[in-house]
Amino acid sequence: MNMQNGTISNWNDEKGFGFILPKSGAKTIFAHIKDYSREHKPPIKGLEVSYLISTDPKGRTCAVEICPVNGHKKIGRGFRQKALSLILLSTFAIILFYLYSSSVIPLSIVGIYAFMSIITFAMYAKDKNAAEWGQWRTQENTLHILALVGGWPGASIAQSFLRHKSKKLSFRVTYWITVIINCGVLIWLVSPEGRFWFNNVMKNINFG
Repeated sequence: MNMQNGTISNWNDEKGFGFILPKSGAKTIFAHIKDYSREHKPPIKGLEVSYLISTDPKGRTCAVEICPVNGHKKIGRGFRQKALSLILLSTFAIILFYLYSSSVIPLSIVGIYAFMSIITFAMYAKDKNAAEWGQWRTQENTLHILALVGGWPGASIAQSFLRHKSKKLSFRVTYWITVIINCGVLIWLVSPEGRFWFNNVMKNINFG
């Protein structure tokens, strides 16, 4: 098969697919994010690409091995986002460790953050895979609730390193609101009133 050249005529970043207009002027060809180069930034409308013509499992014509013709490498913004995410999480981890070592918060709170972060990261990974393969997606509200109850560090890692839900502005705004609320609750929990309330709750929990 020979490589073809064309231009991204439209692209749905949220759903992970779009269409390529061949340079030859032929009919547009379906393109999916799973067949796009992972060494480059996500495709955008007007981007010139090279590709091979293939068929999907249902026999429909589609483009595979899609790669930008010039530039469009993953640099700059992606690196900065990863660096900021690592700085934020490192700072938060140090604060949690200090609060625990100073007996301000119990180990259970640290465990909640760790457990919820793992669950949240896994849900982001599952949703990204579903988006790439056209499967059933996880609702955004579910991801926000997980972040709100302590999974936001895992969400931050997923957004930065999986490059999932990292560009949709409305989602990002809501995500940061959940971070602020969660941190606000943590600040309250380290206050005398919050610690008293939390200790009473833990005492009343029946572990059977």
